[in-house]
Amino acid sequence: MFTGIVQGTALIVDIESRPGLTTLSIEFPAEAVNAVERGASVSIDGTCLTVTGQTGSCLTFDVMQETLRITKAGHYKIGDRVNFERAARIGDEIGGHLLSGHVHTQAKLADIRTSENNRTFYFQVAPEWLRYIFPKGFIAIDGASLTVGDVDDEGFNVHLIPETLRATCLGDLSVGETINLEIDSQTQVIVETLDRLGYKPAG
Repeated sequence: MFTGIVQGTALIVDIESRPGLTTLSIEFPAEAVNAVERGASVSIDGTCLTVTGQTGSCLTFDVMQETLRITKAGHYKIGDRVNFERAARIGDEIGGHLLSGHVHTQAKLADIRTSENNRTFYFQVAPEWLRYIFPKGFIAIDGASLTVGDVDDEGFNVHLIPETLRATCLGDLSVGETINLEIDSQTQVIVETLDRLGYKPAG
């Protein structure tokens, strides 16, 4: 499990593609790989990946075809920065919200609006996933736990403070790019339970 509190950014230094499998080599800050073990889980842009090797502060991860299809991992290039978070341990502070690292879908960054000390991102998302997104609810964007702002028929927005932009790769995003989206699991359960019971939204 993860908390959605991004611990830093890392750099993709090599990509090896083979039929049905891609191996990513990612360079981390040296202190971020202390006591890391082969088989450990690490969130890369919100996707839970397994460490398959280590050379110094460089970790390797094997990414399956299905993960490449569902997440933005299939679009990575050498030199890209990624958000990372190592798996939470019992007793860790949960500063964001619990995440599985299983990305549900990708969303498109449709607009960026910048004001003093604030930046608002507008995302378009498919209707089958938008039904789980509510104002003031939780969402994870590229592994970062965020609070939803407004929601409309096409998507939603989030407001980012300078610290979030500094600590993550979200400030690197441009209009038209896609992000990894993990919806809040508790919200998903509630919505699907109400659907099964026959409750429909008013209006």
